[in-house]
Amino acid sequence: MQPEKTSIKNWAEDDRPREKLRNKGPENLSHSELIAILLQNGTRQKSALDLAKEILQLGKNNLNELGKLSIKDLMKIKGIGEAKAITLTAALELGRRRQAGENLERPVVTNSSGIARYLQALLKDNKQEVFVVVFLNRSNKIKHTEIISKGGITGTVADPRIILKKALEEEAVSIILCHNHPSGSLRPSRADEALTAKIKEAALFFDIRVADHIIVSEEGYFSFADEGLL
Repeated sequence: MQPEKTSIKNWAEDDRPREKLRNKGPENLSHSELIAILLQNGTRQKSALDLAKEILQLGKNNLNELGKLSIKDLMKIKGIGEAKAITLTAALELGRRRQAGENLERPVVTNSSGIARYLQALLKDNKQEVFVVVFLNRSNKIKHTEIISKGGITGTVADPRIILKKALEEEAVSIILCHNHPSGSLRPSRADEALTAKIKEAALFFDIRVADHIIVSEEGYFSFADEGLL
C-alpha cells in the first residue's frame, strides 16, 4: 500500500484528478493532473501526481518536448514501467493526430501552406527523417497519406516503384512528396533534388504528376513547387 501522505485516495475529493475532471471538466486540470489520470497509480514512495510532475520535468515542462520522448526515455523515471510509458506514448500520439487532422479540415489541397501545416503536425516529433507521400485524386482531394520510410532519404528507402505502385492502387492522379528535417534546416540537399527528379521522371510513364515535394521542420517548410524546382 502507498503511504498515507502519497495516496491520492486520502486527498480531498476536489483535489483528486479523476474527480476533478468529472466535476469540473478536463479544461480545469493541469498538465500534471491529466498525466496522473493516465498513470492511474503511483508507487509506495510517490503519488501518480508526483510521477506526472517528474515526467513533465523530463520534457522540460513542455508538451511538444514531451511528445519527442521515447518509451525508453520515459522508463528512466523510477516508477514508470513499460505499461505506463506505452499508455503515455499512445495518448501523445492521439494528440498529435488530432492536431494533424485539425490542420487539414478540408481534404482539398489548394496551396503548399495548407498541406505543409498538416505534414508539420504529422511529423513534428520525429527525431529521424521520415518520408511521406500524399496521394491526390483529379479534384486535388487527399485520398491517402502514407509513411513510406523512416531513417533517411535515399533512393533505396524512397523507392519510386513502391511509391508508384501505391499511387496506382489508390488511383491517384498526382502525388505530393514530403520529408522532415529534424535538424531544422529547410534547404533541400542534392540527394533531395536528385530523388525528386527520379520520382518525377518515373511517374510520367504512368501519367501521374508530382505536384510538390515539401520539406518540413519546426522552423517552417520548403516547397519545391513554390521555388520553381519541379
